[in-house]
Formats: sequence, C-alpha cells, structure tokens
Amino acid sequence: MKVIASSLRKGNVLDIDGKLYVVLSAENFHPGKGTPTTSVDMRRISDGVKVSERWKTTDQVERAHVEEKAYDYLYEDGEGFHFMEPETYEQITVGEDVIGDQKVYLQEGMRVFLQIHEGRAISIELPQKITVEITETEPVVKGQTASSSYKPAMTDIGVRVMVPPHIDAGTRIVINTADNSYVERAKD
Repeated sequence: MKVIASSLRKGNVLDIDGKLYVVLSAENFHPGKGTPTTSVDMRRISDGVKVSERWKTTDQVERAHVEEKAYDYLYEDGEGFHFMEPETYEQITVGEDVIGDQKVYLQEGMRVFLQIHEGRAISIELPQKITVEITETEPVVKGQTASSSYKPAMTDIGVRVMVPPHIDAGTRIVINTADNSYVERAKD
C-alpha cells in the first residue's frame, strides 16, 4: 500500500524496487524556504546493508504487506532471542541482526510486536515507554534549579539517561525507548 513519506516511522517495512527495507529512523525536515523533506535510514532485509534515502514529505512510498503480531519476550541464548505468541504458545527465534541495538530494552515477559514477512521475523517494535531503575547518578549541586538542568544517570539496563535533579539512585523511572529520554517517575 502506498503511504506518504512523512508518515514513515521506525520499524515500518518498505518495498523499494522489489526489495524489502526496514526503517531504522525517519526525520522530517521543514526548512524556512524550499521543500519539506523526509530523511530515512533503512536496512535492506536480504543482506543487512544500511541505506539512506531522502524524499519530499508528500512523495508516495510503498509499504510492504507484513503481518504484525504480538509476542512475549522469553530469553536470549546462543541461537538468538526467543519470543512466544501469547494465544498459541508458539515460539519463534529471532536473530541479533533483527533486534540490533534495541536488545538492551528487552525485559523478560515484555510484550513486543514482531513484523513477520513470509514466515520470518524482519523487524521488532518495542513498547514506547519502559520502566527502569536508576543505579547511579551524580549528586545535586546546591543552587541548581529543577526546571533548567538535568543530570546524567545510569540505569539497570545499562542505558544512560538525563534525569531531573530530584531523581536519585534506586528510583524507578519511565523512559522513552525511541530516544532514551526521561518521561516521569514510575508509579509502581
């Protein structure tokens, strides 16, 4: 099905000249003068080659027909990452080439969406927000205002996040998986 370039998101699968590509990142640029464009970084599914493409935001691109199914993450071993389909309990193993740098976010029992094309997982979509625990952070500098400054902190999954000064080690927070940004303090 054809969609406009500005609607592309991370994880979408495109069909360009008969080859399938998964979108790694998509950014829309709206310059003051000139034509707005969409810059897309993609990975060709057949051989893993990364490609960058730029379209006008109104250009039509072909989204491939892929089946999107919910799976629960089980564990990782030498074969890859194991997921289970919640209704049928059918298990699927996905290689590290598909998961990529998103593996740090995977938590046991997490519900993810896998894009399946011809029986093979080609892309993963994580939840937009996940809860993590802060393991270490810098002390608050006296006189720093809470609104203006964030401080670096390390999470239990090994991801660096900028957090407000009132967040200390041991605090559970919600982060955005798209850009590692702090969302809020966890309510649990």
